[in-house]
Amino acid sequence: MACGTCSTGKDGQPKGCKNNGTCGTDSCNKLTVFDWLANMELPNGVEPFNWVEVRFKNGRKHYYKNIENLTLSIGDVVATQAEYGHDIGMVTLTGELVRVQMKRKKLSEDDPEAFKIYRKASQKDIDVWSAARDKEEPMKVKARQFAIDLKLQMKISDIEYQGDASKATFYYTAEERVDFRELIKLFAKEFKTRIEMRQVGFRQEAARLGGIGSCGRELCCSTWLTDFRSVSTSAARYQQLSLNPLKLAGQCGKLKCCLNYELDTYLDALKDFPKSDVKLYTEKGTAVCQKTDIFKGHMWFAYEGEWMNWHKITKDQANEILALNKQKKKVASLEEYAADLVEDTKTEFENVVGQDSLTRFDSPKRKNKRKSNRGNKNKRRRKPQSKKNNAK
Repeated sequence: MACGTCSTGKDGQPKGCKNNGTCGTDSCNKLTVFDWLANMELPNGVEPFNWVEVRFKNGRKHYYKNIENLTLSIGDVVATQAEYGHDIGMVTLTGELVRVQMKRKKLSEDDPEAFKIYRKASQKDIDVWSAARDKEEPMKVKARQFAIDLKLQMKISDIEYQGDASKATFYYTAEERVDFRELIKLFAKEFKTRIEMRQVGFRQEAARLGGIGSCGRELCCSTWLTDFRSVSTSAARYQQLSLNPLKLAGQCGKLKCCLNYELDTYLDALKDFPKSDVKLYTEKGTAVCQKTDIFKGHMWFAYEGEWMNWHKITKDQANEILALNKQKKKVASLEEYAADLVEDTKTEFENVVGQDSLTRFDSPKRKNKRKSNRGNKNKRRRKPQSKKNNAK
């Protein structure tokens, strides 16, 4: 699933096409689907599915009917029907998997108003399309300046030309409703083409720009995540995370999508726990839940009026006390249950003095060879004198 430019260089490092997820050959794009049914033949008498999935700029995908029965494969550039004129896109999926995708997105195969594929794109179509794509970047600079001059609270994030250059779609992000009627007049006068304004969410904008998340990896939305599910603060509460918006928000300013990844596991684990607002009635007093440890299955309760003294019990013990409370029975106290969970916190210290030296990582001192050599010479000179004195 990789193009030739993804090969390894002489130094062992991958070359890469430097397109940051928008591979021009449609080989390493995050929206590319592997057609695992491509090598399988259809049974006798079964006609191939005549719908095709086509992708455009910014991950926009649509499904078109192949009325002309063109022989299409993944990667072909085709001219498709549009509301006005035609558009140019790239085929990303064919065959039975298109039926599966359409069923998942609840699209009807018998839609009489469905758009169709005209033909495979000719060289003239590709030249017009490429010339229109080259105009998008300078247009975006001018469009942003127009929005700033009109003091509109919006951001022009991208521009997409239609394949025949008859229409330009301006994608923008805004927190509130924006009156851009004057802006459209300026765009039409300056760019002399049909204008369409389309608002996109902050998540889609972050997916297009990309970046590094707090986990140290690339953003999920810019690498593999294709659908955006709503994330609520209850997901953080179930996982017992602090409701700090600076930590829970992603680069898009919304709650992180990864809060939903383990939410189902937490919800399954919490089914065995009593609710945190349930009170336990004992002869000593009424106990209120203060803390829950989902992984170890422990709960901490404190008596009303003695909030500083917490008693740890298991979830099974808490359910047992609740079952007795429903029968209008009370246990003596929580201390009877908490006594079984008393942990030995005594720490045994060992004498490790002298085992590791504080200077063990220091470089060893070099001996002065000159001083040692001089000392040896003096010793040699003194030895003969001592022999003479002994002879006398």
